[in-house]
Amino acid sequence: MDFSDIASRIIYEDNHLLVFNKKPGEIVQGDRTGDTPLSDVLKAFIKQRDGKPGNVFLGVPHRLDRPVSGIVIFAKTSKALERLAAMFREGSVHKTYLALCCGQPWEQEGLLEDWLSRNENQNKSYVVREGTTGAKLARLRYRLIQHTERYYLLEVELLTGRHHQIRCQLAHMGCPIKGDLKYGAPRSNPDGGICLHSRRAVFVHPVQKTELTVEAPVPESWKGVRL
Repeated sequence: MDFSDIASRIIYEDNHLLVFNKKPGEIVQGDRTGDTPLSDVLKAFIKQRDGKPGNVFLGVPHRLDRPVSGIVIFAKTSKALERLAAMFREGSVHKTYLALCCGQPWEQEGLLEDWLSRNENQNKSYVVREGTTGAKLARLRYRLIQHTERYYLLEVELLTGRHHQIRCQLAHMGCPIKGDLKYGAPRSNPDGGICLHSRRAVFVHPVQKTELTVEAPVPESWKGVRL
């Protein structure tokens, strides 16, 4: 197993938490592809680094879509896992994303509120009318940071946690994320990812009860985009 850059991508770690900067294409938990998930890679890394004789515990309180990069929070104890999972359910982990989009937003900044319906077979979400069976309300705030002739960089504050929420809502506004073919981008990115990055998370430490702010640098692939 390749651990060459694992240590450099650990943003924060203590006895209870490990915060990691995920690359596009990596999976957080195992899925039907059978690819090795980050949870297993990090457990093997910790076992080797710390010389642990037994199994390493690393819980997954939330996920990040495979083509998305940025902050993933893992729990190193069962107590931290239980509390973090509850915090994610309650929305008390405040997450900010960067989205590099192929279209101009309606306003310089705004609040998007849409009803989303998830199609399981397509693994895709759609904006639908309020009252549609199974639809859930999705809310986010966005702010235009800068732009070129081709791309618009938005800062997105996620207010709810729906399936493909940012991808779907921005595409509905006419701002598909660069590389996101599923939601209307004209072409793919060379690394197969999309230009959506979980940039910052602010939350109360589940054990120490102090406020923690973590940030993840954007992927190397973004540096080729002139902004």
